[in-house]
Parts: sequence; structure tokens; C-alpha cells
Amino acid sequence: MKKNNYTVAIIISLFFHAVLFAALIWGTDFTMSDPKPKGSTIQAVVVDPALVNQQARQFREQRDAAKKAEQERLERLERQAVALEQQRQAEEERIRKLRADKLQAEKAAREADAERARISREKEKAAEEKRQADEQAKLAREEAKKAEADRQAKLKAKQEAEEATRKAEIARQQKIEEQKRAEEAARQAEADRKAKVAAKKKAEKEARKAEAARKEAERKAKEAKALQRQQEAALNDMFAGLEAETEQRGSAKGQFIADETARYGEIYKQMIQQNLLFDQNFSGKECNLQMRLSVSGLLLDVSDVGGDTSLCRAAKAAVVKVSQFPMPEDPAVVEKLRSIRLTVKPVS
Repeated sequence: MKKNNYTVAIIISLFFHAVLFAALIWGTDFTMSDPKPKGSTIQAVVVDPALVNQQARQFREQRDAAKKAEQERLERLERQAVALEQQRQAEEERIRKLRADKLQAEKAAREADAERARISREKEKAAEEKRQADEQAKLAREEAKKAEADRQAKLKAKQEAEEATRKAEIARQQKIEEQKRAEEAARQAEADRKAKVAAKKKAEKEARKAEAARKEAERKAKEAKALQRQQEAALNDMFAGLEAETEQRGSAKGQFIADETARYGEIYKQMIQQNLLFDQNFSGKECNLQMRLSVSGLLLDVSDVGGDTSLCRAAKAAVVKVSQFPMPEDPAVVEKLRSIRLTVKPVS
């Protein structure tokens, strides 16, 4: 693609050079005159620099426009390629799911066909047994008619035939019961499959709802944090103005604020020391912390601004563990304490 850009630029360059050369040729006077006896006349062609600069500028603008158009065309093709790739991947995923569903359905169909074939075979076997029993009963009756002289034998044969018929009927009833149980099992299997499909769809729907709720919660949390930052900035500006005005009223008030700020700073250090997990490696080291507090003393933020990394990590954990710091009643001192820097030095 870069080679095509160079080719277009070269063609445009050659074209404008040709135009410039033609303009120079056009302005040149090639008229031949007969020599005169008295001296000679020198003719010169004046090339307008402004015209040359204008043509050069036009050439550069057209060349830049061509490069920009080509770049935009390339970017448009890349966006189209990305969109087509996403569509292709989505289509492949849909086809994969359809294939999986088809395989599952085919498996269930094969199992159902196998069950129906087994039931059919059992029905055919029962019918064959009944037919054999009927034939035996028929033979028994025919033998009974033929053996009229031997009544006992005829009666016995009849009884045997009836017994066989009874057994065949019992067997037939058993086969019918087995067939009913098999059909019930097939219906239950189908119901279980449908229930699993419904449960899967329900789970997917609930997962989508949960994801949407999570995103909405994140959006609301970001909005709340942004609103909190705006409110804090406004309060900081307001208290900063009040503090400046208070300081202008007299050095005595300023000294009082400084003393109270230092005193509460020492209190904060003690509270942090009490919650700091001491390590022998912290001896002789220190950490500078910058804390932001609310008007009520609630910790809003803490960060390290210098010192040992391990100690600063432990010190910040101790600050978070305290979470709530005492505040004086004087608003000017409170404003000073809302953004305070402390130096934490472990005490063994």
C-alpha cells in the first residue's frame, strides 16, 4: 500500500514539473531576427517568483490532499475489515452452537429410536407367544374333540391348554406393563431434557441481568465519586477563602490555629503508632503521609509522599484501620486538619 502512495506522489510530482517547464517555455521568446550592423541586443526572460511559489504550493497542497485521502481510505478499509471479522466470529459461534444442539437432538432421537425398537421387539415377542398359545389351545381343543372316548385325557388336555392360555395372558399383561413403564421412562426423559433446557435459558437470562446490574452499579458509583470530588473541591475552595480571611484578622489567631493543628497532628501520630504493626526493619526509618479528612474527621484518602516503601505501606494500613480521627470545634483548625501531612517514625 505504501508503494502505491509513492507511485501516486511521483506521478503528481512529474505532472506539476511538466506544467512548470511548459510555463517557462511559454514565457521564453525564441524569435530570431537579422543581425543589425550597430551592436547587438540581449533579450532576457523574467520568471515571476510569486507564480513559481504559488505553483509549488499548489503542488504540495494537492500532494498532501492525495496522501490524506489515501490514508483515510486505508483507515476505512481497516475498519471495514475489523467489522467483517467480528461478524465472521459471531457467525462461527452461532454455527457452533447450532451444531452442538443438532448433535444433542440427534443423540436423543437415536436413544428414543432404540427404545422404540426394543419396545417393538418385546411387543412382537408377546404377540408371537400369544399366537403360539392360541395355536396350542386350538390343538388342545381339536385333540379333545378327537379323543371324545377318552374324556379324562381330553379334560386334562383342555386344562393344560387353558393353563397355557392363562400363562400367555399373564405374560401379555406383563409385557403391556413393561411397555407402559418404558413409555413413561421415555416421557420422563423428554421432560427432564426440556427442564434442563429451560433451566439453562433461565440461568443465562439471570446472568445477563446480573451483568447489567453490575455495570449500572459501577456507573452510579463513578457518578457518585465524581459528585463527591466536586463537592469536596467546592468545600475546599470555600474553606480556603475563609482561612485566608481569618489569617488576615490577626497573627494571634493564626498562631492559635498553627498550635492546635500541631497538637492534633501529634494526636493523630499517636493513634497511627498504636495501630502500626512494628517490624525490626522499620527502626531508624520514617514515612511522610498526606491525609485528607472530612469535616467530621472521617478518612477520605491517604497517600505516601516520601520515605521507606515498606514502612509507608504499613503506616497507610494503620491509618485505614483508625479511619475516624478527632476534630476540634474551631472551623479554621478543622480546615487545616482536613489536609494534613504527618511524618511517622516507628517507636520500638
